[in-house]
Amino acid sequence: MKTVLQKIILFTLVFSYTSVCFSQKKQVEKANKEFDKYAYIDAREIYLKVVEDGYSSAQIYKNLGDTYYWNSDYDNAAKWYLKLISQYPSETDVTYYYRAAQSLKSINQSEESKKYMSMYIEKGGDPGIIKATTTSFLEYQVELEKVSVNTNRSDFGAAYYLDKLVFSSAAMNTEGTKLHDWNQEPFLDLYMADMDSEGKLSNPEPLKGDINTPYHESSAVFTKDGNTVYFTRNNYIDGKKGKDRNKTIRLKLYKATRDGDNRWENVVELPFNSKEYSVAHPALSLDETKLYFSSDMEGTVGMSDLWYVDILAADSYSEPKNLTRALNTEARESFPFISDKGKLFFASDGRGGLGGYDVFMVALDAQGLPTGEIKNLGAPTNSSKDDFAFVINEDRRIGYVSSNRDGEKGSVADEIYRVQEKCEVMIVGTVFDVDSKELLPGAEVTLLDANNNIVDKMIVGQDAAYSFTAQCESQYSVRGTKSQYAPNEKVLQTPDASGTVEIPLPLKLIDPCPPNDLGCRLNLQPIYFDFDRYNIRPDAAVELAKILAAMRQYPELVIHIESHTDSRGNDAYNAALSEKRAQSTLEWLVNKGIDRNRLSAKGYGESQLTNDCGNKSECTEEEHQLNRRSMFIIQN
Repeated sequence: MKTVLQKIILFTLVFSYTSVCFSQKKQVEKANKEFDKYAYIDAREIYLKVVEDGYSSAQIYKNLGDTYYWNSDYDNAAKWYLKLISQYPSETDVTYYYRAAQSLKSINQSEESKKYMSMYIEKGGDPGIIKATTTSFLEYQVELEKVSVNTNRSDFGAAYYLDKLVFSSAAMNTEGTKLHDWNQEPFLDLYMADMDSEGKLSNPEPLKGDINTPYHESSAVFTKDGNTVYFTRNNYIDGKKGKDRNKTIRLKLYKATRDGDNRWENVVELPFNSKEYSVAHPALSLDETKLYFSSDMEGTVGMSDLWYVDILAADSYSEPKNLTRALNTEARESFPFISDKGKLFFASDGRGGLGGYDVFMVALDAQGLPTGEIKNLGAPTNSSKDDFAFVINEDRRIGYVSSNRDGEKGSVADEIYRVQEKCEVMIVGTVFDVDSKELLPGAEVTLLDANNNIVDKMIVGQDAAYSFTAQCESQYSVRGTKSQYAPNEKVLQTPDASGTVEIPLPLKLIDPCPPNDLGCRLNLQPIYFDFDRYNIRPDAAVELAKILAAMRQYPELVIHIESHTDSRGNDAYNAALSEKRAQSTLEWLVNKGIDRNRLSAKGYGESQLTNDCGNKSECTEEEHQLNRRSMFIIQN
């Protein structure tokens, strides 16, 4: 179709352009504001050494599983989570059943995954399935299908007409078999087809009445009541052809009305036509007070621009106005269409695209002018050939586009494709501190599918906002991470209709360890002693095994052991008891092969309490327990 109209309108200039390629570099490194000379101490390596030495605990298995889970190593994550669940079921938080299930699913152990997901639910777990209210959302990820009314000639330019579809076709000129002398194709006429609920077409027949002539008719738009049509035709009315000074028959816009027998009559030419330029491809605003069209009239920026007029009254119109230089280019803009959501779709070969005509979209403001970013609809709507005349019913998510993508014969290859919009959902949210509610710029957010495969990821900006496109009726996880914060993950089931789902991502700040506190770095659990005793209990040995593994792994480590008590009891007694406990801890490590020269120990009694639970205070056992601690300080 493009080549036919190109001849008629004298669009003989070949416009070439280079597509602009964009590259986006993602920031993937965590914030690292200051150098930590002890950063080489790898907690995971230490935990693995501890396990090799025969020690285990629920906390070790949790931490090992997590170090793999948050790094998407689901094989190893599953290994440690299953050990945790089997050996320490009473100490396994319900969350770890979910993580185990997800890890197993990721390594294709679906039956095992179902088993642990069931256990997760049985133990009171809330999978966080969010049923969101859908909102209107238009996304041009579509599937294309050729319509059944296509012929072996040129077929293009769909237009909605009540419950039917009108289109242009050169299959058989209703006024005879006259052929265009440039491509030996019949001239175009307007046809009407039945349209079912899925947008499938059938029973094509030419429009009745006075619209079709021996020359070209194409590109129509109908009023909502179906009683008026604006359409494109050669400069031909009342059996007479009109030509410009170069003897070329230009295109003009005409208007017709429908009579009681569904015949089109009262064909009138619009007053802003001219035999010296072309006016074609009409579109109506939603309130039907503006008529948009394509033209190369005086004032056009390029080869053809989009213009509009205000419809003032019956057969009365304002002067044509250019639809802004922000939209029109030095090449061709054509085939406008206004959707039922107030968006302008049009074809252009003057913007970066996939080749030839591409379809673009831009929102319109209250005055009917373009506002915001002009977007290319991309593949598969667009191709390396000509793609144009895009129309869509946004409520039904069904539309049509014309294209010659499957042929090499120009207009002969034009065909109409049914467009079925894919159901997609936007997952949006912000990352923030769970306590202070402050936004967390620089956090990394990852979208994972039901099998824990990474779908997309991004580093949030200063607004801490993220946005992902997802499929309808599918399970996803949204995972947030940031330096010095515990990771957080939320799982959701997307709705069955296009829309937006908001998933806030709160993160919990982890108090950073002091540079020389090895116990903090290894997430050492409290080392408890029996009342009035200082021997090393089995549960304390598990924690000391972490220190032992670290000192074996890093021979340069020199450790000072600090032992503290709570305030209960005599001050002098507590000082002596803490000293015995410190020395007992030192001897345990020496007996395991650590050089005594690398160790020192001191008891501080109740002299360095971490809270206000001093003598005569009324503290709980939990509060006193915070003071009965051992610390392992790295010495310079």
